Amino acid sequence: MNISQLETLITISKTMSFRKAGELLNLTQPAVSAQIKSLEEEFKTQLVDRNQPVTLTDRGQVFLTHAEQIVGIVEELKQRLADLDENPQGHIVLGTTTSIAIQILPRVLSYFQDQFPHIKTSISSMSSSQIYQHVENGLVDVGIGYLIGDSPGMTTSVLYYDTFELVVSPRHPLAEAVSGDVGLLGQIPLILLSPDTVGRRFADDVMAHHGIQPQVIMELTSSEEVKRMVELDLGAAVISRQSVMSEVRSGTLKIIPIAELEVSHPVGVITKAGKYVTSAMRQFLSDLKGMNETQFRGK
Repeated sequence: MNISQLETLITISKTMSFRKAGELLNLTQPAVSAQIKSLEEEFKTQLVDRNQPVTLTDRGQVFLTHAEQIVGIVEELKQRLADLDENPQGHIVLGTTTSIAIQILPRVLSYFQDQFPHIKTSISSMSSSQIYQHVENGLVDVGIGYLIGDSPGMTTSVLYYDTFELVVSPRHPLAEAVSGDVGLLGQIPLILLSPDTVGRRFADDVMAHHGIQPQVIMELTSSEEVKRMVELDLGAAVISRQSVMSEVRSGTLKIIPIAELEVSHPVGVITKAGKYVTSAMRQFLSDLKGMNETQFRGK
């Protein structure tokens, strides 16, 4: 048994195809078949059901769990050895929301990659609650999102504070209002984020507390989508202040202050406690945490 065989089995479990696995691993289909056959002969059991789509047998699923652990240990060993070098290197997988990725990461990553060209960075967009799940499961190395209460097994650090605001287009009837009453949230059509987001849960809690029945005409998965719909004057929205500052400055969106929404929400870094921190991660986290809060907030 060798690591290449284990990586092949893992790839087959994800692609459900010998051909696709071969393409990802730069192997011919016969080579993929030979590696799996060799594993099955060594362990005297069938690991793969070769019917289409290709799936793992029950024994194959048990084997997969251990294969992933072994490959993970080998990758960590490689990284620990690489860390002995003076120059930080490696691969960081970041998990963050779409709006935070657009607001923060371009200037951070631009500087970071100029300084450390041997560090590769991948970004996955997801909701803040999903960030915690992905960090916990090891699918994401570093999460950047809204910090949600106490999370055992997680290490968090605040980067800045955000609030949620009622926003409308300049053509909306409320556009000239200096401020608004919370009751407005039940009187106008609303475009809101999906229920699994921090912003939506906060908006729902505020409205429920004040006995408001909202007129939700649209639910969207990202702040960018919400902003575009509000700019088209299809409705108003409750959304992150940080995410709309560019549009407010350019005049395509207008904030209507509502006191009940003026609650600070911490946005920060999320990592798994006890996980080995590579030199690449150490450098990235150091640079990120070293930024002043004013560098995150919209002016």
